Amino acid sequence: MLIAEDLLLLVLDDEKGTLASSWVQQALGGAILTELAMAGSVQVLPKSGFTPAKALAVPGRRPDEPILAAAYDSLAAKPLSGKNAVNNLGKGLHEALAARLCDRNILKRRDEKILGLFPRTTWPAADSTHENAVRGQLYAVLVQGATPDPRTGPLIALLSSIDFAHKVIDTRPVGAGAVKRRAKEIARGDWAAKGVKDAIDEVVAVMTATMVAGTAATTSS
Repeated sequence: MLIAEDLLLLVLDDEKGTLASSWVQQALGGAILTELAMAGSVQVLPKSGFTPAKALAVPGRRPDEPILAAAYDSLAAKPLSGKNAVNNLGKGLHEALAARLCDRNILKRRDEKILGLFPRTTWPAADSTHENAVRGQLYAVLVQGATPDPRTGPLIALLSSIDFAHKVIDTRPVGAGAVKRRAKEIARGDWAAKGVKDAIDEVVAVMTATMVAGTAATTSS
């Protein structure tokens, strides 16, 4: 399972099969960029002065996994700024990942029409065993104070970047505010290797800027 697949399961409503966040495309793109950095397939050069951060494919490190390989190929053909990588790598990924999870009987596909006119595809849960295990790992880190492992840490950072970490677990033992603060601490990536930390930092920066801009536009309209 990709980190992006875990992220998608967490932001999909299990019964309705609809997305519970408006920022899924960017978050999924960030998940792919982070996982490529974890595999040593991509290097994220941090922002320097007026030069924006850049995502570069590392020669000879193409991953075997099809989704990651396609993302690697796109960066190998044209290096992107961190912002564009986060946005571009997430395009169409929601549907592609959902279809794969449907093939594994984790999700089920439901095609319907809104008001009998507008087609819509939703992806309700078919088997929540894996998702529940992921939630258990997140609870251990965010509520019980366990140390994040190399997979849970990036997932929490991504959830925090879309202000969603406190929505995927039971926060009652410590409160939603404490969970959000813990998630932000983990998002700083002090536990991660430098290359992964650079990728996470860029994803968090892009998501923060995107959400602020989106909120400002909504408020002014």
